[in-house]
Amino acid sequence: MAWAVRGRSSAVFGPSVWHGPGNRRAIALTFDDGPGESTPRVLELLDRHGAHATFFQCGCCVERFPGIARAVLEAGHEIGNHGYSHARLYLRSARFIFRELSTAQRAIQETVGVEPRLFRAPYGVRWFGMREAQRRLNLLGVMWTCIARDWRLPGPKVALRLLAAAQNGAIFCLHDGGDAGPALEALEIALPRLKEQGYDLVTVGELLR
Repeated sequence: MAWAVRGRSSAVFGPSVWHGPGNRRAIALTFDDGPGESTPRVLELLDRHGAHATFFQCGCCVERFPGIARAVLEAGHEIGNHGYSHARLYLRSARFIFRELSTAQRAIQETVGVEPRLFRAPYGVRWFGMREAQRRLNLLGVMWTCIARDWRLPGPKVALRLLAAAQNGAIFCLHDGGDAGPALEALEIALPRLKEQGYDLVTVGELLR
């Protein structure tokens, strides 16, 4: 049961991916919990290194920072659904889960003008009712190959985690909500090295295509 709920390779509660094809030298960068005040700095860094990413945005944050949410799309990045309020979805009703996903979907569509096709559960925790919510909203779940732990570790250690996990088709999970300082420091170290190793840094959608 623990694997079904939290396992990165679990698809028990709905269709989900945690890596892309291994035949292409590409890695997908993803950012959770935004948009936030740190997001413009993340966008600047990605632009400087020629990298693209998928931003899993919370509906309430989209409503709070509509201009920043739109800037993500305008910079050529992909927007995914991260629930409306970043609520924990485990031990919740199917109605609650659908409301969290659908309200976020509506907030993103009305503010940014795109309808997300990718979803990442807050905290990476899935539950009963999620499969039906994803089906109704046409969402594919996305987990990760490596989670950066950038909310806990200093930037250099985050960079080491990412570089150690680099492989064809990897999906990296970082955060742009709140203080993105460690993530930014880590990416300043890791992105040039990944480029030197021949990796394209792409969105999840690009990786899966």
